[in-house]
Amino acid sequence: MNDKADYYQVLGVNRDADADQIKHAYRRQALKYHPDRNPGNQQAEEKFKEAAEAYEVLIDPAKRQLYDQFGHAGLRDVHFGGFSDFEDIFSSFGDIFEDFFGFGRRRQYRNRPRQGADLRYDLEIGFLDAVFGLETDIEVAKSTRCETCDGSGVKPGSRKQTCPFCGGHGQVSQTRGFFRVNTTCPHCRGTGTIISDPCPNCYGQGSIKQKKKVHLKIPPGVDNGTRLRLRNEGSMGQFGGPPGDLYIDLRVTPHPQFAREGANLFYRLEVSFVQAALGAEVEIPTLTGQTRLNIPPGTQPGANFRLNGEGVPSLRSNSRGDLVVELDLKTPQDLTPKQEELLREFLELEKANQPGPTSSRKKQPHHSQPLFK
Repeated sequence: MNDKADYYQVLGVNRDADADQIKHAYRRQALKYHPDRNPGNQQAEEKFKEAAEAYEVLIDPAKRQLYDQFGHAGLRDVHFGGFSDFEDIFSSFGDIFEDFFGFGRRRQYRNRPRQGADLRYDLEIGFLDAVFGLETDIEVAKSTRCETCDGSGVKPGSRKQTCPFCGGHGQVSQTRGFFRVNTTCPHCRGTGTIISDPCPNCYGQGSIKQKKKVHLKIPPGVDNGTRLRLRNEGSMGQFGGPPGDLYIDLRVTPHPQFAREGANLFYRLEVSFVQAALGAEVEIPTLTGQTRLNIPPGTQPGANFRLNGEGVPSLRSNSRGDLVVELDLKTPQDLTPKQEELLREFLELEKANQPGPTSSRKKQPHHSQPLFK
């Protein structure tokens, strides 16, 4: 527990802050990181819990004195370990949240509807499936409502009972010396009820984990690392809350011929120096088949040609990227004697056609007779 943040720093108050200042600081943090204002934000959830934990300690004189004297270690003997979830917070600070957010006094936060957990699924698809889209079914293991008890966790014919340890309040008091500290009831975990006769199918959980088939539509143009979100395909909610979401993280297998950058494709075409010098018409692959490309005479190494609209469909528009063909000049190897003879003849002709060296000095005229006698 020594690695926890300082409670005063969490709330942004001085160590001599009074109760009103602490309450005001907690209100500011609770408003900022409240889960209803930050849906699906894991970092905000942790900040919300951290602020609630700091508030519970600093607003209670007994806990605060223990904390000031012994730090986090001083809270161990009173079995204070923070909050496991939002319901613990709402259960403990019901009056505070009513004051802050205007909730009704009769609302029971421990039974507040909670959204189910989000799930993640890694899916590998082929290159062409990523380009053109795909419909497929996947099996996802998730928590679903127990049909035997209809999610109550209680054996059919039975019902939940008021927790005898906290009297249904969800909190218990512990005394240490002169200090009296209220903590979440460890028997009912703050719910105020216990299940003495649990459902034999889910063992009192109200849910069971099983594989469910999910139909997935992958749009054209997705790429490696694309994340898809399927709403309400995650684990079931609690107390009537909605299911969580399912996130599909895509991994695309590479293509043996094409490289991809965004919506553009790149293809490296190997040509001989003769084809580059004389020009040629060659056949190249595309996503939908083959097409012919005209290489003009005198094409230099590293040249590229762009085929508009032969790339990948865009996820955000109806346009498509381009196919860029990059030339890779191939130097011949293992020449036959005839090929070598022709190349040497070509080299000699090339040398003969090159202009000779010129002097920067003006050439003197030639005279058959001496200039001076």
